[in-house]
Amino acid sequence: MRDAWSRRDVLAAMAAGTACTLMPTRLPARAAPEATAGGMALRDVLLVDGSGQSGRHTDVLVRGDRIERIGRVSDADAKGLRIVDGGGRVLAPGFIDLHTHGNPLEDAYTQFLAMGVTTIVLGQDGGSASLPGADHAADSLPSWMDAVARATPDVNVATLSGHGTLRRRAGIDDGTRRPSAAQLARMQAILGHDLQAGAFGLSTGLEYVPGRYADMRELAGLGPVIAHFDAVAMSHMRSEDADDVRDSIRELVAASGPARAHVSHLKMVYGKGAAAAEELLAFLQSLRTPTQPLTADAYPYEASYTGVAIVFPEWALPPTDYPTVLQTRREELRAYLQQRMEKRNGPDALLFGTGPHAGKTLKQVAAEQGKPFADALLDIGPGGGQAAHFVMDRALQDRLLLDPHVALCTDGSPGGSHPRSAGTYAKWIEEFVVSQPRVKLEEAVRKATSYPASILRLPDRGTIREGAKADLVLFDPARVHAKADYVHPTLQAEGFDLVVVNGQAAFEGGEAVQRAGRLLRRGG
Repeated sequence: MRDAWSRRDVLAAMAAGTACTLMPTRLPARAAPEATAGGMALRDVLLVDGSGQSGRHTDVLVRGDRIERIGRVSDADAKGLRIVDGGGRVLAPGFIDLHTHGNPLEDAYTQFLAMGVTTIVLGQDGGSASLPGADHAADSLPSWMDAVARATPDVNVATLSGHGTLRRRAGIDDGTRRPSAAQLARMQAILGHDLQAGAFGLSTGLEYVPGRYADMRELAGLGPVIAHFDAVAMSHMRSEDADDVRDSIRELVAASGPARAHVSHLKMVYGKGAAAAEELLAFLQSLRTPTQPLTADAYPYEASYTGVAIVFPEWALPPTDYPTVLQTRREELRAYLQQRMEKRNGPDALLFGTGPHAGKTLKQVAAEQGKPFADALLDIGPGGGQAAHFVMDRALQDRLLLDPHVALCTDGSPGGSHPRSAGTYAKWIEEFVVSQPRVKLEEAVRKATSYPASILRLPDRGTIREGAKADLVLFDPARVHAKADYVHPTLQAEGFDLVVVNGQAAFEGGEAVQRAGRLLRRGG
């Protein structure tokens, strides 16, 4: 396996001071070029259409933003169009990333295009976007969506309505544990407005403030609104720990009620081995019904990436005043952090990606400061930045990822400090299809295309068929390589030769060539 980095390799490199974290690439200030008419003829391709069916050698004719024909394309048919010689390479639908972060009004998603992603889903973990100065406005998400629609992003953009943001827009303070009936009604009304405007569902972040304060009454009150629009309830669940994950899944299904439930970045923290994964997958299957498909997504890495606040207890998090906690409960908090970090594989399993300690583990920071790691973490506090948390078992996570009900996602962002942002889909093809074949190419493509499209209810993307939107990726699986690692997390993937977004070449020759993305709206 080429350039595979174990946690030991990562830590050794960090100790040598070779960490490299780049800022997100910014979009050019100039206006995006208008999409041109015309199209292209892709000849001699191995068509892997996203359905899971066996690939076949054929030609594909694209005119405007849609696939006009699959079959032999003559010179007369291709007159005036761009001719692309496939040379037997795979032509697949553009990949759909079900869990993404960032702001397409400011950031370029070049590293996503470089690994075949043509559609991203934002508004995750309970937080959705707004325009500056409109954070708490009832129409803040629809207004942001309208701005993206006018901006021509470099990828297609779908969004969810974030539960935590929804709470704030309804005038609910972050520390409120039990909203009033009037506040809940306002949340329902604003969510309905978001879904009517084209949001694809609701996201919750139940390990984060304020989502962690929401009870079943609050969450279940939103399920019927989601179901009314045939939208989806995606959740960063209450806990992903091995002892708690089943209860968290039960809570998600119960809270979703009549709505379709979806588990974001499925994992089992502290779990070990493929057998544990099999048991969890069987549990998920036991909860599925004809009206509750219960889907999930995952990424092929052993480390998660989130704020260090995740290791702190609820009573030390906002809106609680942290200096007061240190003054009144310091020893109690120190003991909690000591036990919590030991359970999470120790202080060398927390690798800072942002803040003053970026590129160092908690163990290294503590050693530099000459103090126990728990004391160093007390000083850093819950607002001390983002970090990679090496708390997952490779065999377990790989087995989860192979399940047919689990789609691919990155949970990444432009310039992110975790290699999943630039490597997920390349790693999926390179390691699971080519190097150590565990899944057929056709199934690997399905889990990145038509399956996420079905979860979102996207009717015209995710498959290559006549009449569908022309989001395409041309590649040779044997040449696909994920270059990003924990030391160089932003290195672009290799091997994806041409990425087409809405019928336009968006990435080619190792660089972005045109912004051709669109805002996607549910039902639109």
